[in-house]
Amino acid sequence: MNPDSLAVMIPIVAIGGFFALMIVRTFTKAYTAKLQAGSQAGPALEARHEELAAALEELRREMAELAERVDFTERLLAKGRDERLAPPR
Repeated sequence: MNPDSLAVMIPIVAIGGFFALMIVRTFTKAYTAKLQAGSQAGPALEARHEELAAALEELRREMAELAERVDFTERLLAKGRDERLAPPR
């Protein structure tokens, strides 16, 4: 390799390596800050999860109660219809 081209390449590689190092450090700091913020939001997310689970259980209980009411109403309507359709004595 030509010594003149090597003399030009050394500063280019050194300066390019320095800026590449600075870019990588910046991304690493940003990623670390993002991970730390995510771990701090953990208790808040856990509380939200518990709240949603409780709301879901309440909805399931209400749906079961409504299903029982619909079944009862259907039985009453069927009983009334059977009495009207029964032949007179």
